Amino acid sequence: MGIQDIIEGKKQWRAHMARVKALPPDYQIVYKEIQRYLFKVGPIDLHDGPLLPGIVDFFEEGVAANRGVLELIGNDVAAFCDDLIKDSRTYADIYQESISGKPGTAEK
Repeated sequence: MGIQDIIEGKKQWRAHMARVKALPPDYQIVYKEIQRYLFKVGPIDLHDGPLLPGIVDFFEEGVAANRGVLELIGNDVAAFCDDLIKDSRTYADIYQESISGKPGTAEK
């Protein structure tokens, strides 16, 4: 990864966070909880993948439809996140494989 890639990544992240900050306060709070959860247990490609921008898209649509954030995701942030990443390879999977000694044996 070159310096240009790092600079471009930072620009994209700042633009992404500007979109988050444009959301209503309740959406921002829930987004930050989702982000915190996904950074702990989320998919390996979280930073480079479409998941976080997709959540912001989803939230922007919810705001446009005048819906509350909990109407969109429900009351359980963790369950919402788990459903989003159910088919993704996660850091938890890698850890499970490392202690079992067998690649691909981690259960979901």
